[in-house]
Amino acid sequence: MEEYKLGAVETRFAEIIWAREPLSSGELVKLCEEQLDWKKSTTYTVLKKLCERGIFQHEGGRVTSLVSKEDYFAGQSRQFVEETFDGSLPAFIAAFTRRSSLSPEEAEEIRRLIDQMKEE
Repeated sequence: MEEYKLGAVETRFAEIIWAREPLSSGELVKLCEEQLDWKKSTTYTVLKKLCERGIFQHEGGRVTSLVSKEDYFAGQSRQFVEETFDGSLPAFIAAFTRRSSLSPEEAEEIRRLIDQMKEE
Protein backbone atom coordinates (compact mmCIF):
# COMPACT_ATOMS: atom_id res chain seq x y z
CA MET A 1 0.00 0.00 0.00
CA GLU A 2 1.22 3.47 -0.83
CA GLU A 3 2.24 5.48 2.22
CA TYR A 4 0.27 8.63 2.94
CA LYS A 5 1.49 11.36 5.24
CA LEU A 6 -0.96 13.82 6.77
CA GLY A 7 -0.05 16.80 8.89
CA ALA A 8 -1.82 17.46 12.19
CA VAL A 9 -4.49 19.70 10.66
CA GLU A 10 -5.01 17.38 7.70
CA THR A 11 -5.47 14.52 10.15
CA ARG A 12 -8.15 16.45 12.04
CA PHE A 13 -9.86 17.15 8.71
CA ALA A 14 -9.63 13.47 7.72
CA GLU A 15 -11.08 12.43 11.09
CA ILE A 16 -14.16 14.57 10.36
CA ILE A 17 -14.69 12.73 7.07
CA TRP A 18 -13.95 9.26 8.44
CA ALA A 19 -16.37 9.77 11.33
CA ARG A 20 -19.30 10.76 9.11
CA GLU A 21 -18.77 9.44 5.61
CA PRO A 22 -20.38 9.47 3.22
CA LEU A 23 -21.23 13.12 3.66
CA SER A 24 -22.14 15.97 1.38
CA SER A 25 -19.56 18.62 0.64
CA GLY A 26 -21.94 21.18 2.14
CA GLU A 27 -22.09 19.22 5.38
CA LEU A 28 -18.28 18.98 5.37
CA VAL A 29 -17.98 22.75 4.94
CA LYS A 30 -20.32 23.28 7.89
CA LEU A 31 -18.44 20.82 10.10
CA CYS A 32 -15.06 22.35 9.22
CA GLU A 33 -16.40 25.80 9.99
CA GLU A 34 -17.60 24.60 13.41
CA GLN A 35 -14.67 22.37 14.35
CA LEU A 36 -11.70 23.93 12.57
CA ASP A 37 -12.90 27.53 12.13
CA TRP A 38 -12.33 27.22 8.38
CA LYS A 39 -13.92 29.15 5.55
CA LYS A 40 -15.56 27.28 2.68
CA SER A 41 -12.58 27.94 0.40
CA THR A 42 -10.14 26.39 2.88
CA THR A 43 -12.25 23.26 3.18
CA TYR A 44 -12.42 22.83 -0.59
CA THR A 45 -8.68 23.50 -1.01
CA VAL A 46 -7.71 20.85 1.55
CA LEU A 47 -10.30 18.41 0.20
CA LYS A 48 -8.97 18.84 -3.33
CA LYS A 49 -5.40 18.28 -2.15
CA LEU A 50 -6.30 15.06 -0.33
CA CYS A 51 -8.39 13.85 -3.26
CA GLU A 52 -5.40 14.38 -5.57
CA ARG A 53 -3.30 12.32 -3.16
CA GLY A 54 -5.82 9.46 -3.40
CA ILE A 55 -7.04 9.54 0.19
CA PHE A 56 -10.57 10.84 -0.44
CA GLN A 57 -12.89 11.29 -3.37
CA HIS A 58 -15.40 14.04 -4.08
CA GLU A 59 -17.94 13.10 -6.71
CA GLY A 60 -21.39 14.49 -7.26
CA GLY A 61 -21.18 16.62 -4.12
CA ARG A 62 -20.49 13.54 -1.99
CA VAL A 63 -17.26 12.96 -0.04
CA THR A 64 -16.00 9.45 0.76
CA SER A 65 -12.67 7.90 1.64
CA LEU A 66 -10.49 5.81 -0.63
CA VAL A 67 -8.21 4.99 2.31
CA SER A 68 -9.93 3.91 5.53
CA LYS A 69 -8.92 5.34 8.88
CA GLU A 70 -7.72 1.89 9.95
CA ASP A 71 -5.58 1.44 6.84
CA TYR A 72 -4.14 4.93 7.19
CA PHE A 73 -3.09 4.45 10.80
CA ALA A 74 -1.82 0.91 10.12
CA GLY A 75 0.43 2.36 7.42
CA GLN A 76 1.62 5.14 9.69
CA SER A 77 2.41 2.64 12.45
CA ARG A 78 4.33 0.38 10.08
CA GLN A 79 6.25 3.35 8.70
CA PHE A 80 7.17 4.49 12.23
CA VAL A 81 8.48 1.03 13.14
CA GLU A 82 10.43 0.85 9.85
CA GLU A 83 12.01 4.28 10.28
CA THR A 84 12.66 4.19 14.02
CA PHE A 85 13.36 0.53 14.81
CA ASP A 86 14.73 -0.76 11.49
CA GLY A 87 11.44 -2.60 10.98
CA SER A 88 11.75 -4.64 14.17
CA LEU A 89 8.40 -5.00 15.90
CA PRO A 90 10.01 -6.74 18.92
CA ALA A 91 12.42 -3.78 19.31
CA PHE A 92 9.44 -1.40 19.21
CA ILE A 93 7.53 -3.38 21.84
CA ALA A 94 10.62 -3.56 24.06
CA ALA A 95 11.06 0.22 23.84
CA PHE A 96 7.33 0.82 24.34
CA THR A 97 7.18 -1.27 27.50
CA ARG A 98 10.48 -0.03 28.96
CA ARG A 99 8.81 2.74 31.01
CA SER A 100 5.47 1.12 31.72
CA SER A 101 4.53 -2.52 31.76
CA LEU A 102 1.61 -4.06 29.95
CA SER A 103 -1.50 -4.89 31.91
CA PRO A 104 -2.58 -8.54 31.85
CA GLU A 105 -5.45 -7.53 29.57
CA GLU A 106 -3.10 -5.77 27.13
CA ALA A 107 -0.72 -8.74 27.10
CA GLU A 108 -3.60 -11.11 26.40
CA GLU A 109 -4.90 -8.87 23.59
CA ILE A 110 -1.43 -8.83 22.00
CA ARG A 111 -1.23 -12.63 22.26
CA ARG A 112 -4.65 -12.90 20.64
CA LEU A 113 -3.60 -10.60 17.79
CA ILE A 114 -0.39 -12.56 17.22
CA ASP A 115 -2.30 -15.85 17.18
CA GLN A 116 -4.81 -14.37 14.75
CA MET A 117 -2.02 -13.18 12.44
CA LYS A 118 -0.38 -16.64 12.52
CA GLU A 119 -3.65 -18.18 11.31
CA GLU A 120 -3.95 -15.75 8.41
